[in-house]
Amino acid sequence: MRLITDIKAIFRNDPALDGIIKKVEFLLYPSLHIMILHRLIAHPLYLLKIPFFPRLVSQLARFLTGIEIHPGAKIEGGFFIDHGMGVVIGETTTIGKNCSIFQGVTLGGTGKHKGKRHPTIGDNVLIGANTTLLGPIEVGNNVNIGADTFIVNKDVPSNTTVVGSPGKIVIEKGKKVSKELK
Repeated sequence: MRLITDIKAIFRNDPALDGIIKKVEFLLYPSLHIMILHRLIAHPLYLLKIPFFPRLVSQLARFLTGIEIHPGAKIEGGFFIDHGMGVVIGETTTIGKNCSIFQGVTLGGTGKHKGKRHPTIGDNVLIGANTTLLGPIEVGNNVNIGADTFIVNKDVPSNTTVVGSPGKIVIEKGKKVSKELK
């Protein structure tokens, strides 16, 4: 079950969860709350094409957690949001396995596209705080996007690290480089 891998991701990504008392603190994580509401209620209702209620659940979840995930977003297991306040994930976003994002991340649209309007994120991707990815771009597998990388609106190849504004590749396949995104 994807929710179990989300819980494992909390423990994998937060070293503060050590000791017996700390081990139960994962129950207080907004990442867990938002994923329970998204995976068990909002997304299934959205897939059933039930009007109004999926968005109602996602808006209540946003009120409770500060994290906005559209009910249509597709998110694989092992997903973790650290310090999630201000996270926005758009309707046609797809997120792969074992991804982590931090506060202030936007996976949004540009307003110029129809159909697929939001990013597709590969497996094992880390997106740093206050980073904005816009449009139907593709982010490959094993990618790190540094904090305050603004704006990424071009595809990001696998096995890279991207930083700066606008984002550019600084590590590719383990070697330092300096490349513009294409």
